[in-house]
Amino acid sequence: MPTLEWIGKDKVINHHLEVPYRVLERKYSYDEAGQHDEDNGSENMIIHGDNLDALKSLLPRYEGRVKCIYIDPPYNTGNEKWVYNDNVNDPRILKWLGQVVGAEGEDLSRHDKWLCMMYPRLKLLQRLLSDDGVIFISIDDVECANLKLICDEIFGSNCFVSNISWQRTYSARNDSKGIVNEAEHLLCYSRLPAWNPQKLERTAEMDERYSSPDNDPRPWKAGDASAPGAATHPGMVYAIQHPITGRLIYPPNGRHWTFGQDQMFRIMLEWSYYELRPIDDYEKRVSICGQSDAVPEVINAIMLSGPLEELFANAVRRYQIGNWPVLYFTSSGTGGIACKRYLEEMGGRIVTNLWPYEEVGHTDEAAKVLKSIFEGKAPFDTPKPPRLIERILQIASDPDTVILDSFAGSGTTAHAVLNMNKADGGHRRFILVEMMDYADNITAERVKRVIDGYGSGRQAVEGTGGNFSYYELGEPLMIGNVLNESVGVDKIREYVYFTDTKSRLPEAHADEPYYLGLHVNNAYYFYYEREAVTTLNREFLHTIRTRADAYVIYADLCTLSEEELERYHITFKKIPRDITKL
Repeated sequence: MPTLEWIGKDKVINHHLEVPYRVLERKYSYDEAGQHDEDNGSENMIIHGDNLDALKSLLPRYEGRVKCIYIDPPYNTGNEKWVYNDNVNDPRILKWLGQVVGAEGEDLSRHDKWLCMMYPRLKLLQRLLSDDGVIFISIDDVECANLKLICDEIFGSNCFVSNISWQRTYSARNDSKGIVNEAEHLLCYSRLPAWNPQKLERTAEMDERYSSPDNDPRPWKAGDASAPGAATHPGMVYAIQHPITGRLIYPPNGRHWTFGQDQMFRIMLEWSYYELRPIDDYEKRVSICGQSDAVPEVINAIMLSGPLEELFANAVRRYQIGNWPVLYFTSSGTGGIACKRYLEEMGGRIVTNLWPYEEVGHTDEAAKVLKSIFEGKAPFDTPKPPRLIERILQIASDPDTVILDSFAGSGTTAHAVLNMNKADGGHRRFILVEMMDYADNITAERVKRVIDGYGSGRQAVEGTGGNFSYYELGEPLMIGNVLNESVGVDKIREYVYFTDTKSRLPEAHADEPYYLGLHVNNAYYFYYEREAVTTLNREFLHTIRTRADAYVIYADLCTLSEEELERYHITFKKIPRDITKL
């Protein structure tokens, strides 16, 4: 598989492992009571901070749990003036730190910087995806090819789903030069191969194609009674005698009948009297299948069981009665065999890689939505329309999905999630990460106004309801190889339990303050005191109340012998040496 090389790649492909785990500090919560300090328990999160650090901080709770990710990273057009801030200890990259990334002419390494910025973030996003999860990445032509190559490397080329074209504008300016870019890309990758999107709702135009010319109570339209693959299904290639004209009908060349012969026979009995019997048509069937190796010498045909002149009238009368069987005859009953395809069986509309603005919105619509929320002002330059993200949620989420956006911008993803929940009563949860200082006064503020409602008069939009909590990135859990004692014990316990079990920390037990939880019949204990040295000894063993097959116990020291540890099925882990680094 082709790979992409750039300046600094060798230092960033594993940089996500070096990023320190930092705790998340909740600053306030928001719900129907407004903004307040009390924790409302909301699973909706808005995080202010560098998304590389934030993504690492989400791992203990969300690794392998996020079903849908949408990101809208800098397009690297030279107009964004984004800042490269990743702390990678390499001389080639250190000189970039804190620099504003400029246009091609003024910054010839900007593509290297962009790739160095994106690679570790995509690595962490891939870890957060669930097995049935999928990621959508907005991008334009500048970095699309580079992004495709690194996504092939990180997610796997066999997990590439589609390069979707979003029609972002509804009209081009008359003074535009060259070939006008009306579309942007949405690169889509799944966590595992063979992901399939959910179907979209059917349109009225699609349903209008279904009718009932035979007075069938269920609307239908004509479908093919045959399917491709005659060479691999030669036993499903045979003659059916027409009940009105008497001629022999075969599937077209290269095709076979859709249903098995038993089912075809039962359906034809609804037209007339039939029987199964062989006829001399081997050469005809060979010509349809395209080869003779597997074609049976003899196979039953579905033939009228009496003379045509005696059965003809019954078949005509059956046609005139209407409400025909699922297999019917075209051309007023004298043509070939067709199959009814019922509207009720069709399901939704398939998803294609062309998303027109009529269905998912355009940039002008996005700007107008944002202005209506912020009372005529546009506090963000390049928002996406909520309908675009709603389309993603329609095909890639369910009503109880976690949705992550680590380049949150103005908060469109949260807006779309809240809209969807209001529409179908779902409980989708959003996680937004925004590093810029407007995370509170634009990103979170927009979400507040969507929850409460915005606008006035005829332009008023009813609130969606909902809630969220706002977080800042806190202290790192470890400072070098030393546990950071300024971090709360609860955060440390949650981290330790996840790194050992990949599970969320259960509720604390009042009678066992050091007990973490039971996982696969292993009991986990974290014997830690901020101001004292803890020792795993016989005295501590007497405090253990949970019965399990084995025990994992963290402490500063251990005075139990190897024989005692083996006898009681205890694995001792030393604090902080044996605390796993994500």
